Amino acid sequence: MDHINIKTIGELKAANYTSLSVKEELRKNLIIQLQNKDAGFDGILGYDETVIPELQTAILSRHNILLLGLRGQAKTRIARLMVNLLDEYIPYVSGSEIFDDPLNPISWYAKQEINIHGDNTPISWQHRSERYTEKLATPDVTVADLIGDVDPIKAATLKLTYNDERVIHFGLIPRAHRSIFVINELPDLQARIQVALFNMLQEKDIQIRGFKLRLPLDVQFVFTANPEDYTNRGSIVTPLKDRIESQILTHYPKTIEISRKITFQEARITEDQRENIEVDGLLKDLVEQVAFEARKSEYIDQKSGVSARLTISAYENLVSTAERRMLINREKTTFVRLSDLAGIIPAITGKIELVYEGELEGPANVAGTLIGKAIKTLFSRYFPDPEKAKKSKSANPYTAIADWFTEGNTLDLSDSLTAAKYKKALMQVTGLYDLIKKFHPKLSENQTLVLMEFVLHGLAEYSQLSKKYLQSGFGFSDMFDSLFSASLDDDDDDFDLR
Repeated sequence: MDHINIKTIGELKAANYTSLSVKEELRKNLIIQLQNKDAGFDGILGYDETVIPELQTAILSRHNILLLGLRGQAKTRIARLMVNLLDEYIPYVSGSEIFDDPLNPISWYAKQEINIHGDNTPISWQHRSERYTEKLATPDVTVADLIGDVDPIKAATLKLTYNDERVIHFGLIPRAHRSIFVINELPDLQARIQVALFNMLQEKDIQIRGFKLRLPLDVQFVFTANPEDYTNRGSIVTPLKDRIESQILTHYPKTIEISRKITFQEARITEDQRENIEVDGLLKDLVEQVAFEARKSEYIDQKSGVSARLTISAYENLVSTAERRMLINREKTTFVRLSDLAGIIPAITGKIELVYEGELEGPANVAGTLIGKAIKTLFSRYFPDPEKAKKSKSANPYTAIADWFTEGNTLDLSDSLTAAKYKKALMQVTGLYDLIKKFHPKLSENQTLVLMEFVLHGLAEYSQLSKKYLQSGFGFSDMFDSLFSASLDDDDDDFDLR
């Protein structure tokens, strides 16, 4: 921008510079963006038909904005991206702590500078990246933090009375003059602090310890909050909510495809991991499906929500579980297996809030249940429904596999098996390889092995095989044999045979 070479107010006026309020500035640049059919808000996925149009409408209306939604719905990220709609640079009176507009000063300091120096008043330029302030609302936030307070040291140093506005130490909001100011988790702000924001939003007064200072601040406010019924920590007081002109509801991804894109965009996968570890699309979908299952599980508090961070962390863990095996086995490459899903359990348990029934089950068991339900949901995309196949008059494609386990065979798939041992273990199950080749004949060897294990998990979810969690993987056996063994164990508990 050529303007940044301008050093005084006189030069700024000569260049016919026009000052805009921050809301007008956002509106102007959004209009240009829409006319150029520029999507904007890069990296925000799944909101093209919902949140983004509403956000753009609010900006065009020059509204303060409340983004309302559960955790992990990109609320803060959206607010941060609004900075891209600001002008690249704006001028301000040099030395002003609230970055006064040279053509429309509001602070005592800026007005005094212009009175003394006139058109020779020096100006500086502020980049848009510096015009964003964010504050997490916590119960200990004070009015002084947000708005300001009287500074006795300043009064003593400058020999000023407390009637002089120069003794005020400005808080975060006045210092965000001509900027975007974001308060995250607004309900966590104490009600009396929320009340202090009323005049800031509408009347432009700021009241500090007896001062009633008319300071027409120019701020674009963006607030984020969880729905009021999510938590008992607090709520947004009604008069404040009334002053926030646009409330926009966010949501979780509506399809697995969008959820996958978000996960791959955000997951921190190293270049070595990308090159050496193959992840089949089935495993990627399974990770996403776990979150979808969690969002409708009776074990999980749905008011708390299931963050998109669950799938991001789970995918990172999935790849790292395979990488750990590769390193231990001194292999140069590997591929992610379903047995590696045991490695994502820590990523799930830390991201879910359990209801009473879930607490009784235990976090790890709930995580295992979610993984199982995800497998069952996706199984019908790849293979015939085992329950329908069992009742069908035509040949059951799973008979040979079930018979192998009925004969007393068992199969343990640890996530530490070398590639050769993993293949050998799966190939010994009669009919398993033939089933994959029948329904998916053109797959690579690695993909074939993944689907072979997938079939075992699927049959277990349909109660045609027994599956148990090992220390680091899964074990499979005949369903009825497992039930019989369990009943014997129960008998042993009931009788003392000594």
